[in-house]
Amino acid sequence: MVVKKRKSPKVEAVVLDEEKLHKLIASLSVGGGEDGVREVAQTLQSCLELTEPVQQIQLVIKAGSQLEALSEEPSDGALLESCLHTLTLVYTCLQAKNPLRRTIASALGSVPAWLQEQTVHSLSACLSDCLSNPTSEQYPHITDTITACLDGFTLGERCINKLLPEVMQFLHKGLSEYLHQNSGLAGRHIAQAQLMYCCLATVKASMLVMQRSQETIGSSLQAQHTHTKLEDTLSSLLGCYTHILTDEDFIQSVQSTAGMAIVLLIRSAMGGGDEVASVVCSLLRGSAQGLDSAPRWLQQRCEGLCSSARPAGVSLYLCHGALAMLSWKGALPGPQWEQLLLLVPNTLLDLDVSIKESSTAMVVSRVLTLWSSAALDCLQGERQVCPPHLQQSLSGGSELQQRLLEHIYSHWEHPLDGVRHQTRALFRNLLLLHQHTCSSIFDPAEDSYITELTLSLLGLEWHMRGKYGSLSCLVELYGARHLLDVQPQLPVSLLGLMGDQNLAPYASDLLERLFVSHKAQLGSEAGAVDTTGSEAWMEVWHKTWVTPLLLVLCRAKLDQTTYILDYFLPKLLRCSPSSLTHMVQALQDTPPCSTGPSGSRGALGALMTCLRAARAQGVVPSSKEGLWGGLVPLSLLQQALVHKHDQVRMDALGLVCETLRSTEALTPQEMDLIRCFLPHNLNSQAPGVRQQTVSLLKKLLCRLKDSALLLQKRMSQERDPDKRAADQHTLHQYEEFLRWLCVSLLEVLLPGASFSKCLMALQLLCLLGELFTFSSDSGVFALGEVVTSAHAQNVLYSVASNFLEVKQLASTLLRQLPPSAVGLQVPERMRSVLQAALDLSTSTKPFDSVSAAHLLHLLLPQPHLTEALLHCAQEQGLPFHPPSPLPNASEAVILELNTLAVVQLLLCCLQSEVSRAEASLLQAAASYPLYGRAHCITAVLQPLNFETLIQTEQWRCVVSELIAVCYRMSDVVSPVVQSSSPEGLIPMDTDSETSAGLQRILQEIQPRDSNDFFTSARELDTHTGDDQTQTTHTPSLSTVSDFVHSPINLSACGEGYRVTAQMVLVCCWRSMKEVAMLLGQLCQSLPLHCADDTHAGLITEEQVEGVGLYFRRQLLQSRHRGAFELAYVGFVRLTEMLCRSGSPALQQLPARWLSEVLEEVRSSDPSSKLCATRRSAGIPFYIQALLSSEPKLSSCSLLKLTMRELIALAMPSTNRTTDSSTVPQVHALNILRALYRDTRLGENIIPFVSDGMQAAVLGFTSPVWAVRNSSTLLFSTLITRIFGVKKGKDEHSKKNRMTGREFFTRFPALYPFLLTQLEAAAGTVESDSGQVKLHPSLFLLLLVLSRLYPSPMDGSSSPLGLAPFMPFIIRCGRSAVYRTREMAARALVPFVLVTQVPSTVHTLLQELPAEPGPTTQHNHIHGTLLQVVFLLRSYQTDSHRPLPAGNGITRGLHQRMWLASRQNGCAVTRAAFLDVLVCLGGTKISILNDSEVSDLRQDALSVIMASDLVPSSVPLGPGSTQCLLCLARVALSASVEIPELWGGPQPKSQLLQCLLKAPQYEVRELALEGVLRRLQEEEDEDEEERGHQWLDQTTLSSLTSLALHETHPQCLAKVLSVLCVLSTTTELSWSDGVKMLSQEELLLHLLALAQNSTHSVELHCAALTLVSRLVVQLGASAVACLGQWGALVCSCCSEEQPVEVKLMAAKVLVNCTATVLTSSHLPLGLTTTVSLWRSLFTLLQDEDEDVRDSTCDFICNLPASLLSTDVTGASVCPPVALDAGVGLLCRLFELWGQVPAGALTLTEWLLGDEEANYEAVAEEASSLVRSHRVTDDEDFLFEKGGLNLWAEPVQWVNLLHRHVHSLLLGFRQSQAPEVPGQDQVHQIQTLSTQAQAQALSSQNALDSLPALPQFCLTMEHARLLLRLQRATLALEVLDRLR
Repeated sequence: MVVKKRKSPKVEAVVLDEEKLHKLIASLSVGGGEDGVREVAQTLQSCLELTEPVQQIQLVIKAGSQLEALSEEPSDGALLESCLHTLTLVYTCLQAKNPLRRTIASALGSVPAWLQEQTVHSLSACLSDCLSNPTSEQYPHITDTITACLDGFTLGERCINKLLPEVMQFLHKGLSEYLHQNSGLAGRHIAQAQLMYCCLATVKASMLVMQRSQETIGSSLQAQHTHTKLEDTLSSLLGCYTHILTDEDFIQSVQSTAGMAIVLLIRSAMGGGDEVASVVCSLLRGSAQGLDSAPRWLQQRCEGLCSSARPAGVSLYLCHGALAMLSWKGALPGPQWEQLLLLVPNTLLDLDVSIKESSTAMVVSRVLTLWSSAALDCLQGERQVCPPHLQQSLSGGSELQQRLLEHIYSHWEHPLDGVRHQTRALFRNLLLLHQHTCSSIFDPAEDSYITELTLSLLGLEWHMRGKYGSLSCLVELYGARHLLDVQPQLPVSLLGLMGDQNLAPYASDLLERLFVSHKAQLGSEAGAVDTTGSEAWMEVWHKTWVTPLLLVLCRAKLDQTTYILDYFLPKLLRCSPSSLTHMVQALQDTPPCSTGPSGSRGALGALMTCLRAARAQGVVPSSKEGLWGGLVPLSLLQQALVHKHDQVRMDALGLVCETLRSTEALTPQEMDLIRCFLPHNLNSQAPGVRQQTVSLLKKLLCRLKDSALLLQKRMSQERDPDKRAADQHTLHQYEEFLRWLCVSLLEVLLPGASFSKCLMALQLLCLLGELFTFSSDSGVFALGEVVTSAHAQNVLYSVASNFLEVKQLASTLLRQLPPSAVGLQVPERMRSVLQAALDLSTSTKPFDSVSAAHLLHLLLPQPHLTEALLHCAQEQGLPFHPPSPLPNASEAVILELNTLAVVQLLLCCLQSEVSRAEASLLQAAASYPLYGRAHCITAVLQPLNFETLIQTEQWRCVVSELIAVCYRMSDVVSPVVQSSSPEGLIPMDTDSETSAGLQRILQEIQPRDSNDFFTSARELDTHTGDDQTQTTHTPSLSTVSDFVHSPINLSACGEGYRVTAQMVLVCCWRSMKEVAMLLGQLCQSLPLHCADDTHAGLITEEQVEGVGLYFRRQLLQSRHRGAFELAYVGFVRLTEMLCRSGSPALQQLPARWLSEVLEEVRSSDPSSKLCATRRSAGIPFYIQALLSSEPKLSSCSLLKLTMRELIALAMPSTNRTTDSSTVPQVHALNILRALYRDTRLGENIIPFVSDGMQAAVLGFTSPVWAVRNSSTLLFSTLITRIFGVKKGKDEHSKKNRMTGREFFTRFPALYPFLLTQLEAAAGTVESDSGQVKLHPSLFLLLLVLSRLYPSPMDGSSSPLGLAPFMPFIIRCGRSAVYRTREMAARALVPFVLVTQVPSTVHTLLQELPAEPGPTTQHNHIHGTLLQVVFLLRSYQTDSHRPLPAGNGITRGLHQRMWLASRQNGCAVTRAAFLDVLVCLGGTKISILNDSEVSDLRQDALSVIMASDLVPSSVPLGPGSTQCLLCLARVALSASVEIPELWGGPQPKSQLLQCLLKAPQYEVRELALEGVLRRLQEEEDEDEEERGHQWLDQTTLSSLTSLALHETHPQCLAKVLSVLCVLSTTTELSWSDGVKMLSQEELLLHLLALAQNSTHSVELHCAALTLVSRLVVQLGASAVACLGQWGALVCSCCSEEQPVEVKLMAAKVLVNCTATVLTSSHLPLGLTTTVSLWRSLFTLLQDEDEDVRDSTCDFICNLPASLLSTDVTGASVCPPVALDAGVGLLCRLFELWGQVPAGALTLTEWLLGDEEANYEAVAEEASSLVRSHRVTDDEDFLFEKGGLNLWAEPVQWVNLLHRHVHSLLLGFRQSQAPEVPGQDQVHQIQTLSTQAQAQALSSQNALDSLPALPQFCLTMEHARLLLRLQRATLALEVLDRLR
């Protein structure tokens, strides 16, 4: 929980004008008077003379106590009068919320009783002065003063009562003024927002006055029957309230308050009788009938509110007012009140259907909840019995309750949190109302309403989030037992949902309510029955809640259990801490190394999870007997910390790091565990795991820091020397641990370290810097001493990383490291780094400019940077004059001057480069792309505080120059980004050509496109003349084709450049991006300089407006998406600044620009400059930026205006017939799409969704392609906007859908529209004529309707019922278009309630012909059958119960069985009928009863046996394959899936063989898939249950025969997979049809197949898996094929292989670990075995995480004899597996007696076999030196080869060296020295020569690199360093071998 620091109110001194102040002081200086009064006067005089506010408060308090002490009336009243006048005057002058005002109120309130009347008089006089002639600026202040007088200030209240007519008149005057001002503030959002705030304050003040002056108002109105002044004032006020309520420009909070004010005013004028309720009822109904009882003036005003044209919101706010302002507690005063109470919800529910805005829906929900609370208050009154009619209306099951429940079901999935929360509160209140009205029923099981409600809620889909809150309410009011009795499996169901991130919080909240309630119920029952039996009821509780949890933790996949740890487990342990012992015992009874199914955490992981949660909750006690009271052995914890699964490691780390107390001391064991964990877990690819690791280690370090502070404090107070020594020892251990941690992290930051390792190390080092310090001062843990210069340099070189996060973290860390280690203050070092930064800022690699910016940031705080800048400028010959440094300047001033100098130098460089780019853009793109400099300037300006600058004049000049150079940059590059096709018109890169051609093209692509884009195609001119003057024609086709793909060599100033089209394009669009960012940054962060303003601003209004116009031009004319998207980012910054600026002119710019662009869109003509591409390019972005700058809480007038305008343009119009006039429609559709996608517009856009959907659907009817295209895009955006982003892969799943009720409640306008459109579309689909008529919108309509689904909670009373859609959708099923029939079937499902499915299916079946005839319409039949299939499938998933008896479906099917037989000549309808049969009879659990399904299966069998499948005479024709596949599905169900349910055995095996021998490969593939699925299911079952009785010997022969003869690759792969599963349990005999194959022949055949099938990954994997399975089984007898097999496996492990192949290879190697890799006989020979080990290590370093994790499992298959003490047989993570694997191989060399040969092999690995050509190294290095500007990969800036971002060659080399070293050491100690053989000597000699050559060439190449190559040639430098290290270590090993 975050505790916000409370803001202390701002105390300001009293500020009075001079004249008033002198008068007051003079009046207090008068002599005479009593002592007490004189003391008060002196105190007040001192107070006025002071300017310190706190002292003034103290003196006012003193004056108050002095006033209180005045005992009697003094003789001289003048001085006392002056004192009171002073206090009251100051009180009325102070601003709101000033504590001094409250102090004065307290002082005045404490005056003695005899003085109170005088005080009231004095205050009244001051207030009356204020009220007499106020200016409009004073209104807010006086309103605040009136409110303050009524805020707990009794005398103030008396004063207001005294001045009541004046006060009311003033409030009316203020309100009228505001209403008048509001009309003239359009577009000025800030001013409008302030005005709304003032309006709200005034309405609230008037309400407060009326509430506090009820009696005065009442008596004043009743005393004189004549017309009074107060009546006029109240009448006028009511008129103002009515104006606010009916004017939609006012924001909701003001309107809502006005609604309350109206009801309050009526109550004040009429008292509290039945007449008030009558008047309010009339207002709600909008009729003047019940107003007779009101006074005449009130009647006249109210009649104005009852007009029929009033906005819908009026009723809503009046309802709110009635509930808030009338008293509902206790018995109601009369029948009109009862009528009003029942009228309110009905009014609100009627509104609910018509409102569009989400904010209004929020108010409706809130007011309904308020109503339910008021109704409860009425029922809870004790004075009288509730009226029967009211009681009946409020009880469960009444019509009102039904309507309210429908409201809840429509809104519980609402996007706004507030609406969902209110619906839940309303549901709870409805239950309470039901309880109060039916108080005689105590047991919920006896209450039919509650039972029915519970069943219907539990029957809903779990993805409906509203269901959880409602069930929680039931648990709260009726207990958990009620729900568990209805659905005992509820805990398991809810735990199953915890894997879904969206549902986990809801499910865990419900679970918590359930188990807490259940425990309380069980406890109370047990206590009532038996006081001793506590154990028994806890066992029941554990069985219900803990056992399912442990099962899920052990067996579910890890990603499904993450949220159990976050949300559920802590709550369970908080509820029952003692359950931990039960969990630990249950989990430790399971063997700790046993893992669950693949991908689960197993018992060990579950144990860690439970212990972690318990320790974080403080349930596990700390104790000294061992770690956590000896609950878990240390070895188990070490095992968990290096476990294969990320989450198990994280839970184990959490167990070590998380504690309840932040000062709990770290034990030595905990520090050792971190030492065990860290080295292997730094290189984690998963961002989530890195985040968790850093977070947990941060907790540990915070704990270490806090406990260290506690230890130090204890040491300073401790007297016992032994305890002090122990504490000192602990602190020493802490220091050692921190130093180890710091050094370990710094040492991994080597060149070539992986991204993830660098990132994690830098994050942890930054954490150390934050929590401790890297300074070398003698602090507690000063870590600066361990940071060497080499460490700091490695951190500095990390800034050159390609990854942005690494750059940022390295830059942050460098600021924390000791400056002496970093060494930037050394002049030479500073110059070299500065030069590197300046060089990087002109690199053609985009990420280099980011490195340059970070380096400049690091240099900015250095005092002598200016000298280094001057030196660099002089070297380049730049005219640079930096600002002169100031003596003794502060850090802030140094930063400002250095920033100014750096910006001036970069600006100077940029200006010169822009000048050269204006001459040649190609040369600029190749050698000094402009964007780097601009990026550096933007970055350097970011940290500067522009409010406190001292060099203002120089900054203004710099800003002007920056803006000017930005415009010039833009002018240079805009021709490229504004061309119609920037990528297409610039030649790409293959043939060489001269620069002239490309230069000419660049000149030719000045944008001359216009709005003829849609109407006339652009044609390339075929003229190819060389006339240089003809630059206005479009580039010719031949010119373009001549230069396609050509890198251009420019020769300028004797330097060679290679420029590619990619470079030119990147240079241009990145320059545009940086210009946008720089201009946006300047406008956003620089203070505004106004002409009449003395404030030292830096940017003028004219400059800001100029920047706005620049952005306008870019956004409306750019074609390159990159360019206008980035201009948009800058423009958004600008628009945000415009709204916040104090300048009225700037505030109104967005509204002006918006109206201009809308006008331009409206009148689009061919000469318009607007960019007319198919998505309107930047125009949507421009409008989006302007609209999103509008404040969210304003009335959003710009958005409403724009949306109305755009929707009008987007709708098709009869007068828009010409092609050219469709341009505005296309633009409007595209802009609407952008606005609906913009999340910042939030719920404000929802009211326009219905109109947008109508525009999209109608746009499909346009004859113009561009309109249809834009309509498609808009439609897909709206689908996402309405139904949310796709949740899950299946887009038809209910997670991506909405109930029909909710959809039409939220978008009521779509109901009549979709119905009308569907009716029109359905009228065109009749296919009797045989002609295909396809209505353009039909597909869209069906798509929308298919996204809806019926809610079982739907009643029949809704006016938006779904029934009218059904006949039209059914008619669409007759379409001649297959896809339309399918869509219609899918769309029908939502419109049929689950209970209506049987009758609807029966009706549809009756429409089918009972026998074939000449008039049979197969399209009709097919459409109907599809609808039947979809309805039955939905019933199966939703209903969970069989079809009711007597449904007539089976009879209907029997009568029409001819449709499945050969009598039916149409294969498509035959297939559809078979689908119905599969749906009803092909599954294990059928929705028909047993006798019906058995008859149906018999019919189906007879159809199959007589079908084309068995005799295999196939009628070829449309749909024949589909028909055969449907027949095959029925046959599969009978023969493979559930043969036991299909009767006799004989035909079944025959069926399967027919399927396997079918001539169509699709049928064979389907059959094999079915067999494989069944085998895999049996594999997952228990061993003793496994068996393949359904596979007889004939079928097995068919399978082996198929494996040898199948030609289709997918079928062959499937059959090999089937045989692979079978080969583990069944002895297979292989025959090729002539003879039986021997094992060797079989292996050779399969090996050849595997080698020749690399074209098909699936087949390749299946073949090799089967071969490997046979090799492992046959062992030594397969020796002939082993070498060939080994080579094949090795080839599958290389980096470039597909992931599937590598995963297969990993499984193969894991399976053969025991038999081949670790065999003492070396069946493959040493070379092949070692190459397999090498392949294993390659896979352990693969980039794909799944491959690495699969390969790790080889550890689990090791023979027990080879397991070392530190490696258990459990799963470990890849780094541990790699280390253990190399160590194991070294032990195997010893076992095999092959140590020298093994050492030589490992040395070859160490040397690296990929670097063979050493001359190439030297050549590459020299070429790098000649020109490090262009390296090979710069031709293509972004196209990199496959990089392995996980593997770390440096670590691999060190690991190999360590193991070879220990191998040779052990060998030398255990063996007598032998003379190596001749071959070995020769091999050693060859390797030595190779290593020496490699070392020499690498060193030479390194020496020849330019200065600081770590920045300019990062990759090359790292590569050369690694080569050198490999060679050096190899030479050392070879020396030992000699």
